[in-house]
Amino acid sequence: MISILIPTYNYNVLPLVQEIYSQIKLTGTKFEIIVIEDGSPKNENTSTNEKINEIENCYFERNDTNRGRTKTRLLLSQKAKYNWLLFLDADVIPVTKNFIEKYISLIDHEQKVIVGGYQYKESTATQESILRYSYGKNVEEKKVTYRNSKPYQYIFSGNILLNKDVFLENNYIGDTIYYGMDVYFSYQLFLNKIKVEHIDNPIYHLGLETNEIFFNKSLDAVTTKKVYLSKLKDIDKINSLIKYYNLLKKYNLEKVIAIGFKITEPFLKRMIFKKNPSLFCFNLYRLGFICQ
Repeated sequence: MISILIPTYNYNVLPLVQEIYSQIKLTGTKFEIIVIEDGSPKNENTSTNEKINEIENCYFERNDTNRGRTKTRLLLSQKAKYNWLLFLDADVIPVTKNFIEKYISLIDHEQKVIVGGYQYKESTATQESILRYSYGKNVEEKKVTYRNSKPYQYIFSGNILLNKDVFLENNYIGDTIYYGMDVYFSYQLFLNKIKVEHIDNPIYHLGLETNEIFFNKSLDAVTTKKVYLSKLKDIDKINSLIKYYNLLKKYNLEKVIAIGFKITEPFLKRMIFKKNPSLFCFNLYRLGFICQ
């Protein structure tokens, strides 16, 4: 028995629901698919997504206001009636036709988290979204052996199976909307010694943000790391950016880096937004930004 939970914002999620539905029906497993639209303006996507309610055991609801993905995932989990939760992002599609079957075969009584992984289609790499594609291809799309060597550093909420109790006990429950809270969730799993198992069961990430939007969201995530996460005990073992930031602080070098960042910021930005984005400069930019 499994609850498949999908938060969305202004995205046509019907093709994903139809694919998941067709796969899970073949398994004979009891299921539900719940989609919550997080307060986006009503438009053509809303009308299309409402057709989800016409599919057996599938439900589409809307938040009246935007509550953020973290809060929406919490609402989804509270509505779920089964003890195993599969969270998927709205802008993804399974790579294989046995995607659901593979997850269901791993359901047992163990308290654990199972992460399927990401893949990126070259066909999605337009010049307007090349930064997001490059980051995903080089940072998120990792072999399962590599992810299992660093299990808490590669937890992405867009393709993850876990026990309901594990989610509720480790998810951020505050009312403040922070961006980039997957790191907090990973940190809680690390602290509580919850088993994390990475498997080869990826989804294609299709809905790539434009370069400017992804860049700005990344800086929002850096702000979250500095304001909310950087002082947590042993957080360095979960996130490399915080690790280097705290190391610089330890030796009183963050002000020096901030000055250097102010000087080099225009150059770094040009390198990040060029035709072939420099992820090295992107990482330097984020380090300078967190020091600033």
